Amino acid sequence: MRTLLSAIVGLFFVLPCITSELHAQGSQRYSISGYVKDASSGEALIGASVFIKETMRGTATNVYGYYVINVEPGAQTLAMSFIGYEDFLMPIDVTKDLKVNINAVPKAIQGKVVEVVGTRTGENTEDTRMGTTELDAQKLSTLPALLGEVDILKTIQFLPGVASNGEGNSGFYVRGGGPDQNLILLDDATVYNASHLFGFFSVFNADAVKNIELIKGGMPANYGGRISSVLDINMRDGNNKSFHGQGGIGLISSRLTLEGPIVKDRSSFIVSGRRTYIDVVTKPFINPESAFSGSGYYFYDLNAKANYQLSDKDRVFVSGYFGRDVFDFSGSNEGDPRFRIPWGNATVAARWNHVFGPKLFMNTTATFSDYSFAFQADQDQFEFELFSGIKDYGLKVDLSHYPNARHRLKYGGQYIYHIYTTSTVRVSSGDTDFNIDTPPKLHAHETALYVMDDFDVTDELRINAGVRLSTFAHVGPFTLYDLDENGRATGTTDFTSGEPISSYAALEPRISLRYRLGPNGSVKASYNRGQQYVHLASFGSTPLPTDVWIPSSSNVRPQIGTQYAAGYFRDLFDGVFETSVEGYYKTFDNLIEYAEGASPQNNGNTNYDAQLVFGEGYSYGAEFFVKKRTGKVNGWLGYTWSKTMRQFPDINEGREFPSRWDRRNDLSFVLAYEPNKRWSYGATFIYATGQAVTLPVNRYFFEGRVVSEYTERNGYRMVPYHRLDLAATLHNRTLRTVSDPITGEETEITKRWHSSWTFAVYNAYNRANPYFIYFDASGNPGNNSFQVVAKQVSLFSILPSVTWNFNF
Repeated sequence: MRTLLSAIVGLFFVLPCITSELHAQGSQRYSISGYVKDASSGEALIGASVFIKETMRGTATNVYGYYVINVEPGAQTLAMSFIGYEDFLMPIDVTKDLKVNINAVPKAIQGKVVEVVGTRTGENTEDTRMGTTELDAQKLSTLPALLGEVDILKTIQFLPGVASNGEGNSGFYVRGGGPDQNLILLDDATVYNASHLFGFFSVFNADAVKNIELIKGGMPANYGGRISSVLDINMRDGNNKSFHGQGGIGLISSRLTLEGPIVKDRSSFIVSGRRTYIDVVTKPFINPESAFSGSGYYFYDLNAKANYQLSDKDRVFVSGYFGRDVFDFSGSNEGDPRFRIPWGNATVAARWNHVFGPKLFMNTTATFSDYSFAFQADQDQFEFELFSGIKDYGLKVDLSHYPNARHRLKYGGQYIYHIYTTSTVRVSSGDTDFNIDTPPKLHAHETALYVMDDFDVTDELRINAGVRLSTFAHVGPFTLYDLDENGRATGTTDFTSGEPISSYAALEPRISLRYRLGPNGSVKASYNRGQQYVHLASFGSTPLPTDVWIPSSSNVRPQIGTQYAAGYFRDLFDGVFETSVEGYYKTFDNLIEYAEGASPQNNGNTNYDAQLVFGEGYSYGAEFFVKKRTGKVNGWLGYTWSKTMRQFPDINEGREFPSRWDRRNDLSFVLAYEPNKRWSYGATFIYATGQAVTLPVNRYFFEGRVVSEYTERNGYRMVPYHRLDLAATLHNRTLRTVSDPITGEETEITKRWHSSWTFAVYNAYNRANPYFIYFDASGNPGNNSFQVVAKQVSLFSILPSVTWNFNF
């Protein structure tokens, strides 16, 4: 282990030296570096193309808007291009290293640029990355949304290879992977539960979000800890020029965002809040005698961020998120049971950027993540509580090194201290506490070192190669139950604080390549292998707050994911259309499920992993994607064919069965149309193969009781899911006419306040999509009139909504 660690650390020093030496041996070159920002707000532009016009060689800005280009000496033209902004051209005479900060000017006419899914010009065919999509959060309001709530996670469900868990659910599954296999980051802090309202809305307020990037294939080495995908979300920095605000009032919630400079052109802040008012609106209409008179539900969340430019080389950022869901239920009569279910996330991220020189950029990040869930119930003197959670304390250092025009290096390290609270039960009656030993909190250390190089072998061949070394150690304090063959505790073994219990380490190779086929086409291929040290154990087919995060241990081995992918990419009609075809094959090892018959309350007086069983799986498929990038009409069409299977020795008699996330056919269509400055329209359509479930196929009486015979595991398919949503947005006039009091001359000026109305229809043709199936029994078995009928429950019929949005 020490030898391997030393080798990886050595790479951090050897690779920069090698590439610097190669650079020194070549012709004299200089660098042009700087930041690209929005001229009107000071926001950094992510992914803006900066290049030399004469050679068309360049780069893209990083997440902080920073860029570096290595160029030959002499007179040339520096150019910048980014959708929605005026092209930037600047003649330069390169005789030394130059620093050029670019203030990008937004285009005056936005009606021709309404792109929701953004890519840089040529990125589709030039980049080595596969299965990567970027979303512009500020453009999502043009698309239909459930009850008017713009939802980032529901939007990515329309992309090929990404499946939803069902009607209205914001959970997503990527290329056959489970929900726990998606790394969701908010300003580099991990978000463990990304849903409000039991999964119907995501925790991300689009008004506070600047950029969303989804990586579902060819995961680069700077990401780790999950084996299926990365959803990297960056919050807006706030306007450092002037004070602004925006918000909206909808049917179930309202939101407000305020932003402005702390020190003009140097520091800014943004604060964004959102809350539902279902509980407030419905309370006056509930009969006091009703069984639901004491019930209520609400959620709220708050985003905040501040940044400060200490110098030309140093910038600091601090951001945070806090959100909670609270569900209450109490009967109208004294002695009726009462329930309270609170859950939610909190994250904090502090980041420091430092530019050591034009070719070396560093970002240091300290993070805190906290997810907690509780279920509390009481009746008379009886009280019951179930709770679980996870806390992370993390530190990460990332360095970007640009030694020459052909190499773009990244290397760094990460440390996370995990504290897990598995399903914990407390039961009491009056003054009596039941003897249920509380499972101890679990402590673990996770580390990673990585290095990767994105380099041009030739003008046609580009390779991104990297490796990640990850380690995980489960440590004390911990009490391990000694179990007999029947699972009963016979004694305990205690581990002291910091004492090693189990540990794992893995090398995770990542490689992807692009080979250019002419100016508008390319083929790409990728291979990546990852190791995941945390699992999500679920008692149902739908993700709920009751799902429990479980770390690897001596009994629970880390999940291992291996993915192979290849594809063909082509731009059409001068980049107006982007097309791609991708195929993939994935394997999953060391998957977990709860054993059949397991339940949360059985976790007392035993090990937290005693109810688990272990297996493996695989997934393969093909994805087809066509996107129109620009113009008054744009959008995309995506189709996925895939197969996802699982096999557990202790489930389904060891036979292979379809995963609950197996969707053989998935078709999605997204359309945005902006005919003029006042009206914009959006439409989305989705079709998916029905979910695989386990249902009884026969029921009969035996010795006076009903006996059920079930299909094989997930052996029944619900009917296909399909839905059409529509939206129209009316923008109020942004200009007003004023007259000169002396000359009487009339001029038009921009209004300080802007507002719009969004009218949407969810499930426009009233499709009764299945949410779940239950069985209703009727009749008397004594006279042979007993019948069992399967009935489908559909959640949403046609749902119109209206939302008023404003900004100033």
